Amino acid sequence: MKGAVEERAVKLGEHILNNKATVRSAAQKFGVSKSTVHKDVSERLKHINPSLYKEVKIVLELNKSQRHIRGGLATKNKYLNKKLKKVLSKKI
Repeated sequence: MKGAVEERAVKLGEHILNNKATVRSAAQKFGVSKSTVHKDVSERLKHINPSLYKEVKIVLELNKSQRHIRGGLATKNKYLNKKLKKVLSKKI
């Protein structure tokens, strides 16, 4: 069982690094919780593969620094889509 957890941590780290993925998208891709991804790449990976851990940490810090921008864009798109649907429903 322990080997599977370590292997998952490495695979998650490689996925995040190669795809500049967020914790949320990695969790969805691997079918695990965000907490599991976070624990794997921030705690377990540090002991399993320190060099990969350092690279993944840089990507996660970049994602964290951009989080407020992604959230703002998502909100903006949400309301633009609502407005568009309202306009289209009036024309039909």
